[in-house]
Amino acid sequence: MGIELHPSLRSHPGTWLMAEVVEPHDLTVTQCAAHLGVSRQNMSALLNGRAALSPMMALRFEKAFGIKADTLMGMQVAYDLAQLKLKGEEPDVKRLELAES
Repeated sequence: MGIELHPSLRSHPGTWLMAEVVEPHDLTVTQCAAHLGVSRQNMSALLNGRAALSPMMALRFEKAFGIKADTLMGMQVAYDLAQLKLKGEEPDVKRLELAES
């Protein structure tokens, strides 16, 4: 069994990209958006944690910076699940007991 991080420690992939990729390369949001071929508004929403990372955007970052799209998408899923748990929005479903053969 792996180590389970508290949901509050999960990072939004956009804010992580801003801190670990965009800022260290001294890029502006506008420059990054132009290079990746997306609007400044969409890039800003992602990098500021207001929008989710799409598979297409993950591929754009992979091609531009060499960060695996699979890794970025895993971060997005982990973040989304953590947010649901923090908000108490888990479904009220009981485990299905299956008969053993």
